[in-house]
Amino acid sequence: MAILALATVASAENIDPYDDGSQYAYGENVGWLNFEPNEGPGITVSDANLTGCVWAENIGWINLDPNFGGVTNDGTGLLSGYAWSENVGWINFNPKVPGDPEHYGVTIDHEGNFNGWAWGENIGWINFNSADLYGYGVLACKVNFIDLANFTSLWLDDTDPPANLNGKDNVDFSDFSIFASYWLNYCPDNWPLK
Repeated sequence: MAILALATVASAENIDPYDDGSQYAYGENVGWLNFEPNEGPGITVSDANLTGCVWAENIGWINLDPNFGGVTNDGTGLLSGYAWSENVGWINFNPKVPGDPEHYGVTIDHEGNFNGWAWGENIGWINFNSADLYGYGVLACKVNFIDLANFTSLWLDDTDPPANLNGKDNVDFSDFSIFASYWLNYCPDNWPLK
């Protein structure tokens, strides 16, 4: 019942900031996993954790912050912990392969791109970034130089531009202070400068 209620919550997420389809991971045994589904809360990435639910057509909802689990972010983009799916069980975001020094876990780079692999005992590997002909991946919104260019082009504009972050008359030092507080960090929900 909680999953059904989750599906009706308004979207509050920071995945796929450019609306170019950068919201999918893929598991050979489960198909596509959508980190910005049309229904449900989607995923919000912060320096501490990932919250919300992923939709997978073949297995249903995957909760990234369940009771007795959750996917954490160490602040540098190294993810760990477990997501939960009612249909396939726990999914490990920092799996280890005995005797193999390779790091297979999921990371988020400085641009917000997810990389690496998660592992589910009942579903196998989930790939977060493919460089093949049909490339796919998951991208979290991060405040970066594109945002800075957009912000500065609107400096002192008095027409209610997207850079008016405090909702007052125009873009001013107060807006710059808000912008600076998010610099190189994950975007808040509905970040207007992308």
